[in-house]
Parts: sequence; structure tokens; C-alpha cells
Amino acid sequence: MSETAEDFAAAIRTIPDYPKPGILFRDITTLLADAAVFRSAVDRLVDPFKTSGVDKVAGIEARGFILGGALAHQLQAGFVPIRKKGKLPHETIRIAYSLEYGLDEMEMHRDAVKPGERVLLTDDLIATGGTAEGAVKLLRELGADIVAACFVIDLPDLGGRRRLEALGVEVRTLVEFPGH
Repeated sequence: MSETAEDFAAAIRTIPDYPKPGILFRDITTLLADAAVFRSAVDRLVDPFKTSGVDKVAGIEARGFILGGALAHQLQAGFVPIRKKGKLPHETIRIAYSLEYGLDEMEMHRDAVKPGERVLLTDDLIATGGTAEGAVKLLRELGADIVAACFVIDLPDLGGRRRLEALGVEVRTLVEFPGH
């Protein structure tokens, strides 16, 4: 685990004007493609939680699935997908949430988490926090104890970390980028 925040930042591609003009999209697929940096990122994200008794890792669609599977494996925990509306085949619970660019809905299986289970939430980045806040509310509706939320990237100017911390959720990130 020798990588620094600067190493993680260097492994992330920035795409200007995507998905709309003025936005700098932070693309972690380049980090994921570098085996050593990806391994180090996973190790850094799970390290604080190795002895905290995490039962499940919940990953937000879609890049949260990639990270979540790796984190769950390292923690010897189960994995729970949180998906966009209409993608899960069994009985679900659903929540509407705000995105940086509008509104959407996400859902998870009603039987994915049992009351009292300790859950680590993950996604690739935290921006405004609307998606992560929605995920926290879904998990808590099922009785989950949210251990923390972890992300590769924090965009602190957009306030998502503060939004989750106001809900009493610890937030862990590897690198920060200013602006949008």
C-alpha cells in the first residue's frame, strides 16, 4: 500500500465537458485497469474496517459494483447491489433521490439486509451526495447499521461528504478533486 493520494489522482482520467459543458468527469476506469493501483485502492479502502465486523458491502450501480465486490471479498462479507429502478427481479424497496443533474430512483431487494447487519456502503465518487444519501436511507429502512461509506474520489466543493456526515455516516475517500 505504497500509493499516495497523488498516485491515485494520477491514475484517474479527467474528461472535460462530460456529460455536459463545464463538467470535469473523473473516470476511474484507468485506475481499475492498473492492477497494482486498483489493489492498493481496495486495500486502503478496507483497511480501517478489517476488524469492524462488516456483514455486507453495498455497492451503488455501476462502478460501486466493481469496488463493492472487491471490498466484500477482502472483508469476507456479502455483497448487496443497489440498482436503478426496474433492474432487480425480486421484491424490492425503492427511493427517489436527487442527482447533480436531476432526479432518479434506485432500489434493492427487500431481503438483502437483515436488521442489525453492519453494512459498508461504496461507490466510485461522492459529489453532491444525493445518491449516497438515498442508499443510506434504503439500507436504514431495512434496519442496517451503516459502518461507513467509502469512495475513491471526493468532490468536496459539492458538499456530499458533509451531507452524509450530517446523517451520522463516517466517510472515507482516497483522493479529492476541486470543483465539479
